[in-house]
Amino acid sequence: MVGRRVGIVGAGMVGATAAYSLVMTGSCHRVILYDINTDVAKGKAIDIGQSTCYSPKGTVVTAAEEPSGLKDCDIIVITAGVPRKGDMTRADLLMINAGIMKDIVANIKKYSPNAIILCVSNPLDVMTYVVQKLIGWDRSRIIGMAGALDGARMAYQIQKKVGYGSGQTRAMILGEHGQHMIPYPEISAVGGVPLDQLINKKDMEKIIARTKEGGAEIVKHLGTSAYYAPGRSVSVMVEAILDDSRLVMPSSAVLDGEYGYNDVSVGVPVVLGARGIHEIIELNLDESMQAKFKESVEAIRENIEVLNLKGFFD
Repeated sequence: MVGRRVGIVGAGMVGATAAYSLVMTGSCHRVILYDINTDVAKGKAIDIGQSTCYSPKGTVVTAAEEPSGLKDCDIIVITAGVPRKGDMTRADLLMINAGIMKDIVANIKKYSPNAIILCVSNPLDVMTYVVQKLIGWDRSRIIGMAGALDGARMAYQIQKKVGYGSGQTRAMILGEHGQHMIPYPEISAVGGVPLDQLINKKDMEKIIARTKEGGAEIVKHLGTSAYYAPGRSVSVMVEAILDDSRLVMPSSAVLDGEYGYNDVSVGVPVVLGARGIHEIIELNLDESMQAKFKESVEAIRENIEVLNLKGFFD
């Protein structure tokens, strides 16, 4: 295998934006778009490919007409699935998108058996769990893109409030990628300055609320889900894996005893590198945070149980 290959399953707006971001940063040698609608994948691959003469490394962008075109990828990004629209909840997407994962996982296992998988499809935590259960690989190789996006949304709200530090804001998010997410301002900062020294408690509560509604707000205006921030969040995680940069990033990971939970995928801080998740960082949560984390885990498990009851894993 020559060069660093990233396959993106799903050439919708998130997948295409992720591909474009990877091209503009020159993070990999080849990006391969695959979509059930072959013309969409081809058209976007051509469009993005025509931008590469202005990118740092002239990344090659192609479209795969068949799943076999994703052969020998280092990373596979899964964005495929039905997008959230209007008043649709993440739970509404559950059975449809879980079914889509079955075919995708089978093809990844066949054509890119050494890949690391980055799951972006919603409901994110449940789909990350589904992928790991279906493919049966070490859990370190299956990662859900959650906190990278939610943290960016929280950082945006913080910058709007204080008026500075956009590129210096680091926001930590735990738990579910959804309404049960847990913004964690106590260990977030702007340029290393703790938030409690910059923002009062009342304003911080507003920031937390707006962070939780960040995706829904965009859906309200666009009529469909966001794609610029998710696409860039994907590319940041891909870059960390390809460069083995050991980046600390909140991500959805399948737990095996960490935080006192097993057999569930949920957002926690992890160390991202060449092996995928090199380490899950276990924070010392106080009683209030433990309760919120438990509520978040239980919300994810409820959806997993729906799949179990419908015999999805049989």
